[in-house]
Amino acid sequence: MHYVKRSLWLALLVGCLTTQSAFSQAKLIEKVSRKGTELLIPYEKYVLPNGLTVVVHEDHSDPLVHVDVTYHVGSAREEIGKSGFAHFFEHMMFQGSDHVANGEHFKLVTQAGGTLNGTTNRDRTNYFETVPSNQLERAIWLEADRMGFLLDAVTQQKFEIQRATVKNERGQNYDNRPYGLAEEVTAKTLYPYGHPYSWLTIGYVEDLNRVNVDDLKNFFKRWYGPNNAVLTVGGDVTPAEVVRLALRYFGPINRGPAVKKTVVPSPVLTADRYVSYEDNVRFPMLRLTYPSVPRHHPDEVALDALAAVLGGGKTSRLYQRMMKTQKAVQVNVIHLTSELAGEFSFITLPLPTFQLDSAEALVRASMMELERQGVSDDELAQFKASREVDLIGSLSSVAGKVSRLAEFQTFDGNPNQLPGELSALRKLTKADVIRVYNQYIKGKKAVITTVYPKGQKAIVTHADNYTASPAGYQAPDYGYTGLTYTKPADTFDRSKLPAVGPNPTVKVPPFYKETFPNGLRMIGVRSDEVPTVTLYLSLKGGHLLAQQNLSKAGVAQLTASLLNEATRTHSTEELTRQLEKLGSSIAFFAGPEEMGVSVESLTKNLDATLAILREKLGEPRFDPADFERLKKQQLELIANQSTQPVVIANKAYNRLLFGSDNIRAIPVSGTRQSVETLTLDDVKEFYNIQFSPSVAKLVVVGEVDKDALLTKLAFLKNWAAKLISLPTLPAPKATEKTRIYLVDKPGAAQSEIRIGYLTDLPYDATGEYYRSSLTNFILGGAFNSRLNLNLRENKGYTYGAMSRFSSTFLPGPFTAQAGVRAAVTDSAIVEFVKEINQYAQQGITAEELNFTKNSVGQRDALRYETPFQKAQFLGQILEYNLPADFVEQQTKILSTLTREQVGEMAIKRFPIDKMIILVVGDKAKIKPGLDKLGYELVELEKEGNAGASLTNK
Repeated sequence: MHYVKRSLWLALLVGCLTTQSAFSQAKLIEKVSRKGTELLIPYEKYVLPNGLTVVVHEDHSDPLVHVDVTYHVGSAREEIGKSGFAHFFEHMMFQGSDHVANGEHFKLVTQAGGTLNGTTNRDRTNYFETVPSNQLERAIWLEADRMGFLLDAVTQQKFEIQRATVKNERGQNYDNRPYGLAEEVTAKTLYPYGHPYSWLTIGYVEDLNRVNVDDLKNFFKRWYGPNNAVLTVGGDVTPAEVVRLALRYFGPINRGPAVKKTVVPSPVLTADRYVSYEDNVRFPMLRLTYPSVPRHHPDEVALDALAAVLGGGKTSRLYQRMMKTQKAVQVNVIHLTSELAGEFSFITLPLPTFQLDSAEALVRASMMELERQGVSDDELAQFKASREVDLIGSLSSVAGKVSRLAEFQTFDGNPNQLPGELSALRKLTKADVIRVYNQYIKGKKAVITTVYPKGQKAIVTHADNYTASPAGYQAPDYGYTGLTYTKPADTFDRSKLPAVGPNPTVKVPPFYKETFPNGLRMIGVRSDEVPTVTLYLSLKGGHLLAQQNLSKAGVAQLTASLLNEATRTHSTEELTRQLEKLGSSIAFFAGPEEMGVSVESLTKNLDATLAILREKLGEPRFDPADFERLKKQQLELIANQSTQPVVIANKAYNRLLFGSDNIRAIPVSGTRQSVETLTLDDVKEFYNIQFSPSVAKLVVVGEVDKDALLTKLAFLKNWAAKLISLPTLPAPKATEKTRIYLVDKPGAAQSEIRIGYLTDLPYDATGEYYRSSLTNFILGGAFNSRLNLNLRENKGYTYGAMSRFSSTFLPGPFTAQAGVRAAVTDSAIVEFVKEINQYAQQGITAEELNFTKNSVGQRDALRYETPFQKAQFLGQILEYNLPADFVEQQTKILSTLTREQVGEMAIKRFPIDKMIILVVGDKAKIKPGLDKLGYELVELEKEGNAGASLTNK
C-alpha cells in the first residue's frame, strides 16, 4: 500500500476562484493508492474550510459516477417523544430547495439516466445518486442545494404529505408485515428508557402526529451542517475536478453547530427479560438478544464468526438441531453492530406443533455444544473465506466502494479501514471465537421476545416481566437553543442549472458465444474488475412443466431444494463445508418458466467449484429423509403465505388473470393439496425430464478467458441430451369488463391494490412490447411517474405506486399496484383509474416525451457495471436470441418516438374499462367505500392456499 499523509494545509487552486477567495482552499489530508493487487480502495481526502470532508475515488472502468452525502445523524440523535425525525427528514430532503423545485431532484437525475435514493439508520443518513459521468456537476449542485438552501422550501403542505407517506411506510414495512414489530419490541426492552436505540428509525406514529414543521426545521439546523457531513464521490472523475465543484457549490455553506460524539452507557441486563406480542402469523417467533459490542470494536469480527458457527448455515449448530430435525422452518443467528452498541440474536421460527420452551432449550443446547466441542478448523476456515468473498464483492461497483469509504470516514474518521478489516479477519483464531462467547454470551442475560399467532397467547412459556421505566431519566442537552438559519452568500448564480457535457460513450460489453453439440448454448464476457467468476445455468421449463399435470404443482421447487442437498458421494454438510472454505456458492432454484443454478467463485478456486457443480448437477442423492423434511418445510411455508397481504394479492391476481386451469395461476411453491401428494418418485421423474442440455443456456462473467473456460466445462459438453417439449397452455379468458374483486384480510392496516389485465404481448426487445414499456414509463415506470406523483407525493396515500408490463416468451400482464392506507382504499382506486384513463385519452405531453427519451436513452451507462448486471444483460441476449446490435435498434426507436405513437399505444394498451381491480384488505373498513365506486363487486374467498374462488356479491 502506498500511503501519503500531509500534516500541513495545502492550498489547491481551483477553477476560476482566486487564492484570495474565502472558499479557494481545501486541505489535502491524505492520498491512498493501491500497490499491486492488495485489497483496498484508492482515494484522496480533503477538508473544506467549513468542515465538509470530501473523499474521492477515481475509477475510469465505466463512464459513470456515484455521489454520496452522508450526514452523521440518525435516530440516535433524536429525543424522547420526537422519534422518527431523521427518517422523516430523509423524505423532506427530496421535496425541493430554493433552486430546485419540488420533485425536480428525482426528475433531473432520472432524466439523466441515473438512479437515486436516500437511507436512514440509527447513526447516519445518506443521499446518493449514480449518474453518467457527464452529470457530475449537476449531482453535486443538487446535493449542495438541499444542504444549504432547504428550509425556506419546507412548507406545511409538504410536511403533511410526507408525514402521511412515512406513516404509509411504517404500515407497509412494519405494522402490516409479519413479525414487523419484533425489532421494535426487542429494542425498547433491551435498551434503557431514553437510550437512542430504544426506538426504531421509523419512529412511533404518535410522535409523528405530535410534532410540527418547526420541530423538524430545528432538527435540520442542528445536524445538517457541512461539518457533520461527508461528500464521497467515485467513478469516472478526477480528484481535482471533484474538489473544484465541491468548493464551488458546498464551499459557501456555513458551518453548522459543533457535533460531539454521542456517549451513552451500554445496556446491562441483570436478569432475562421476557416480552411478547400477538401478530397475524402462522409460526411463532422466538428471539434471544444479548448486548454485544459497537461497530468496529476489536471483538466485532470474532462475534460475527461466533454467529456463523452457531446459526449461519446448514453446517451450523442451530440448523442441525432445529432445521435438520424438522422442529423449525427458519433459524438464524445474527450479529448486528451500530455506532453505540451491538446485538447478538438467536432467531427461530418453530413449527406450530413445537413448544416454545423446547425451542429455547434447543437454542441453549447449541451453546452448550459449542462449549463442549469448541470451534473446528473447518468452521473457522468457512467463516474466513465467506467473509473475504463478501469484502471483495462489496467492491464490484463504484457505489459499493463509495459506500464503504463514506461509512469508514463517518464513523472512524479514516476511509482506509478495509485493509484493517481484512487483517483482523486473517488473524482471527478459534480461541478468539471462544473468548468472545465466554465474555458476551455464556451465562449472560438476554431479552427473550416471543411473537405468537393470534389467539394463542397460551403458548408463551414465560410471562412478560419487564417494562422500561422513565424513573431517573434525565434528557441530555441536544443543543437546540439559539439555532439560526443563514443562507450562504454566493459569488455566482446558483439558480442556473449547471450545463452538462456530451453523453459518455457506452459500449455493450464484448461478448462471445458458443453452442455445444448437445444443444447447450453459452454466452460470456471477461471482466477483470474483481477476481471472481459468476456462472448462471438455466433450463427452460421449470414450474411450467407442471401444466401437464396440475396436481404436481410445486414439484419444480421441491426438486431444486433437494438438489441443494446431498449427492451420492457427499453429505449436505460436507458439500457446504467445501464450498464455504472455497468462498464459493452454488444454489439451485425453480422459477415460473425455468430451473436454474447460480454459481459464484473466486477465480483461483474456479476448478474446485466447478467440480462440486458437476457432482451436484449429475449425481444428486435424493435422500428420502431430506425429501420428507423439505416437503414438510414447503407445506409450512405455503401455509404461512396466507398471513401475508402482498402474497395473498399476487396469488389472487394471477388466478384472475390466468384461470384455474393454467399453471401460471399457481405459485411456484405449489398448493397445499398438490404438494401433499408429491412423492420422491415425482421428484426423480421431474429431474430426469427437466435436466437436459437441449433446453439449457449458460452465462459466464468474470476473470476467465473463453478458451480456458471451455476446457473447464468439459463435463457440460459431455452432458447427454434428451428431447424436451414444453406444454401448450390453455388460452386465458379475456377480461370483458372492469370489476372489483375483494379479498378480506381482517385487521389489515393497509390495502394491497392490483389493477390490470393479461396482454397478448410476449417479450420483444425492439417491437410492440418494447414500445409499450416506453409508453408506460411516464405512467408508472419512473419515480416521478404520474401514478407515483399523484398517490404518493401529492395525496400521501402510499409509500409507492407503480405500473409495468411483465412478459417473457409468454404474454404477461399489465399491472398497476400499490399498498395504501386502509382508509383511502376507494380514493386510491379512483386516482389510479383517473390517471390511467387520462393517459389513454390524452396521451403524453411534449415535456414528458422528452423526459422519457433522456432518461431511458442515457441509462445504459449504468446497465453493465457489475458482474451481476453483465450476466443479466447477456442472459437476455441468449434467452431471446437478440441480435448483437439490439441496443442500437432500441436507441433508434427511442430517438424517433413521437407523441402520436405514444398516444396510439396508450389507447391500445390501457383499456381501463376492461381491467381487473383486486383489493386485499380489511373488508369491514373498506367495502362500504368500494360499493360506492359503481363497479360490480365480487368477493373472493381464500381457498386453502390454492388461490381464491369467485363468490358473487
